[in-house]
Amino acid sequence: MTETAVGSVALGEKTGSKSEQAYAAVKARIVEGTYTPGYRLVLAKIAEDLGVSVVPVREAIRRLEAEGLVKFERNVGATVSGIDPTEYLYTMQTLSIIEGAATALSAPLIDSVAIARARAVNAEMRDCLEHFDPVRFTALNQDFHSVLFEHCPNPHILDLVHRGWNRLASIRASTFRFVPGRAQESVKEHEALLQLIESHADADTIEQAARRHRSATLDAYLAQSNAGSLSAH
Repeated sequence: MTETAVGSVALGEKTGSKSEQAYAAVKARIVEGTYTPGYRLVLAKIAEDLGVSVVPVREAIRRLEAEGLVKFERNVGATVSGIDPTEYLYTMQTLSIIEGAATALSAPLIDSVAIARARAVNAEMRDCLEHFDPVRFTALNQDFHSVLFEHCPNPHILDLVHRGWNRLASIRASTFRFVPGRAQESVKEHEALLQLIESHADADTIEQAARRHRSATLDAYLAQSNAGSLSAH
């Protein structure tokens, strides 16, 4: 390998590493709310903040666009995506059905160790309410539900649940940022779900409870959105 080739490889590795760093940094700022929906992502400014060139930042922005967290607008450039109400509605409706089914199928296979793990996560969520952090709350929420559906014996249903969660994450990191009042009720409903599973409730009862739990978050978001639309007119 020539000296030029070696230099190119080293530069490529360095650029790739910086691109990954830029991607992680920009994504974190979007998820945490530092870059809010509609925020214009000026590549040169971000590159200066991160101490890198524009090239890795541009690569990072392209990745985030593919994930749905960033969009390009004519005469504006790259901006942070907001919630697409229609996509969110369809995703939540679908997830309530498939996750409800997965939870019901998992229930007979959830042992006391898993119940304790879920309850511990829910306790962390309850603690999180005092100084509310919607991003952390959402991450814990996914951890909690993973315990409930991860034992689902049907791999096809389980795959659909994971796809639903991934799609939800690409739409917006935390719904609870928009409906923080929903968080307290969510924690209470989690405990009710655990009690149903512990008491060996029938599959239909567990499935309906899980579906209502998911739908309640959607209803809270839609109510908040409708109220915002009305106040704007």
